[in-house]
Amino acid sequence: MSRLSPANQARWARFRHNRRGFWSLWLFLVLFGLCLGAELIANDKPLLVRYQGQLYYPLLKTYDETTFGGDVAVAVDYRDPYIINRLQQHGWVRWAPIRFDYRTINFATQTPFPSPPSAQNWLGTDSRGKDVLANLIYGFRLSMLFGLALTLLSSLIGIIVGASQGYYGGRLDLWGQRLIEVWSGMPTLFLIILLSSVVPPDFWWLLTITVLFGWMTLVGVVRAEFLRTRNFDYVRAAQAMGVSDRMIMFRHILPNAMVAMLTFMPFILCGSITTLTSLDFLGFGLPLGSPSLGNLLLEGKNNLQAPWLGITAFVTLALILSLLIFIGEAVRDAFDPGKAV
Repeated sequence: MSRLSPANQARWARFRHNRRGFWSLWLFLVLFGLCLGAELIANDKPLLVRYQGQLYYPLLKTYDETTFGGDVAVAVDYRDPYIINRLQQHGWVRWAPIRFDYRTINFATQTPFPSPPSAQNWLGTDSRGKDVLANLIYGFRLSMLFGLALTLLSSLIGIIVGASQGYYGGRLDLWGQRLIEVWSGMPTLFLIILLSSVVPPDFWWLLTITVLFGWMTLVGVVRAEFLRTRNFDYVRAAQAMGVSDRMIMFRHILPNAMVAMLTFMPFILCGSITTLTSLDFLGFGLPLGSPSLGNLLLEGKNNLQAPWLGITAFVTLALILSLLIFIGEAVRDAFDPGKAV
């Protein structure tokens, strides 16, 4: 902390003083960090295999059955009893804590699908026999990566548009505001559903169309700050010295708008996650079979006799969004000099 400026040290102190936001940040980072390594936590392939004195890495390379004493040169099914017996007789196997990934169907359950929580499936299985906890881990990672990408891209476009309107003003600002008014008045969700039904959606297609309709959040904040700051003495002095407009905008004026921008970021991220969840729940999101919190919510709706599905999805979404809101409130307080520590 000694390398931080006095102003940033005061902000960090105010952030830490908000205990709810401070611990929410750490809990969120731990959960997100664990889910980034989802393949090491939930996987139907061993992490490491030692067979006849040699080490094999199934996570990094696909092996044939002949490698472990099989008769057919096809990819190894590590859940096959014959392969399991061979590996145990001639070496050892190190598995992930959860021996399922989001695609694995557990045919060894004692009850019909969806099966309740058990020692094998800690949160049960869905209607297709897939492990709920594995889908939850992979779905959390996918939702967070989608939300972060959508937040960064939409914020970048919003900053550029808002800065240009506020700095140059005049007709650019006038016509830009009219365009934003028309664009923001469109029924975004219905347009996304329409486009998703025309083109088979995937991660990048969904990200593109959601950025296309979601970049306006920060425009008003950045535009207002640039309109307020562009006539300050230090800006006029920089212009008189021949400093380029780009340098003035993004080095001298933009830092003044960072407070409001950083305050909005967690809330934009919440909206990005709920957008993907809503599209998946309605059936217009990621391709069928993708790990998704929205698909888990849909499973809970379609299988009311299996309450663990709906409860798991609800608790997960409530926890994620609550943590992000608490972090956003703490960031807002940190940049408020009126908050005393």
